[in-house]
Amino acid sequence: MSPGLFLVILTLFVPVVAFLFYFAGLKAANIAGGVINTSIAVLLYFFRPPVGLFFVDFTTWVFIMMVTAISLLSSFYATRYFKGSKMGIKEETFYLLMALFTTSMLFSLVINNYGLMWVGIEATTISSALLLITDKTETSLEATWRYLVIVSAGVTFAFFSIILIYYSLGTLEVSSVLAITAGTKSTPILKIAVAIALIGFGTKVGVFPVHTWLPDAHSEAPSPVSAMFSGVLLPTALYVLYRIFEIDPLRSLYVWFGVISVVAASIFLGYQTRYKRMFAYSTMENMNLALIGFASGGIAGITGALLLLISHSFGKAGAFYSSGNVLKATGKKGIEDINGLWNSMPMTSGSMLLSSLAVTGTPPFGTFFGEFLILYNLLTLHYYIQFVIVLFFLMTAFISVNLNVSKMIFRGESDYSEPDRVMPLISMVSSVMPIVIGIIFLVMTIEMV
Repeated sequence: MSPGLFLVILTLFVPVVAFLFYFAGLKAANIAGGVINTSIAVLLYFFRPPVGLFFVDFTTWVFIMMVTAISLLSSFYATRYFKGSKMGIKEETFYLLMALFTTSMLFSLVINNYGLMWVGIEATTISSALLLITDKTETSLEATWRYLVIVSAGVTFAFFSIILIYYSLGTLEVSSVLAITAGTKSTPILKIAVAIALIGFGTKVGVFPVHTWLPDAHSEAPSPVSAMFSGVLLPTALYVLYRIFEIDPLRSLYVWFGVISVVAASIFLGYQTRYKRMFAYSTMENMNLALIGFASGGIAGITGALLLLISHSFGKAGAFYSSGNVLKATGKKGIEDINGLWNSMPMTSGSMLLSSLAVTGTPPFGTFFGEFLILYNLLTLHYYIQFVIVLFFLMTAFISVNLNVSKMIFRGESDYSEPDRVMPLISMVSSVMPIVIGIIFLVMTIEMV
């Protein structure tokens, strides 16, 4: 089987199976499709398709692995999360939308065309917005409306960026554009296109000040959907933004926007009262730190960004799965309303503690090594002011998140119970993965030295 056919199956298999099994066995079909997709993603490491309709390098492969793995975990988690619950949409529709959501992200990653990347990102907005209203509460409907308005406005700016790229170069093929612009002097129009993309696609990434949809959508979506929002949707948008950044690297502009966004996210984290909303702002912080890594460039910057993102995807998914467990067991969303999880929900409290340590860059989690490489790269580029600012606010974010999580876990006693046997296991597996990634990276680094 050719690598190109692998990619066709990767992007189409899950929605085709979901459609065929729409009225029967859709949950099982979704999980089976996720297993096959993840297996294909692993094979793509060894068998890359030639550049043509698809464009897949190592960076693309890392993002594909994130999307397939987190989508599989979320599909599995959703089968237990909604068990016995009343849903605002049909269960079959939910799993079909999950399949389309996954497919639109994979399409955005593998396609060798900036215009079609934009189409893929727009498709993620449609499918994810419909998933957001699964509970059909007043707050979820409001969050969906805010999400659609703000993100659609941002994607419109992104479309202007795509138009300017085509106007300047006469093609939107990613491989051709990067080959044309490599080592050549940029034009003012291309600079404008790359700058506009920062606002356009940056809206989906969570760049300040166009991030305002993010905390509402993450906190009001069902936990398996929140995990996909945070773990893979925002990174997919960041991937597209990075590919446009490569056309004309406006390093200082992108780095400073990333720094300002990290500062804003860390400040917002300091006064959150709901745990899912807190994890949403933590995602904003991590995405913009990864943006700084990509923008600063070099082996250290890009490696740090990729390591941070893949570790964060599992860690943050684990945080939202754990949050879902807590919400199902207690029915409460406030941090101050939750006490003594360690006594009553040991598996969930363990996964929540591990995931909070992971997403705040604690060693030996992979996020720590990713943050270290990005900060080191800022020093090598003599970005001393940016380094100091980011380091300080990473520390404040670490304190804010872990202090709140520690309160929920260790303060007082409770008589809650785990909502399900499988859900805590999924959250624990996801939360442990950043440690595994960190240890593997450390061992590989030691062997290279």
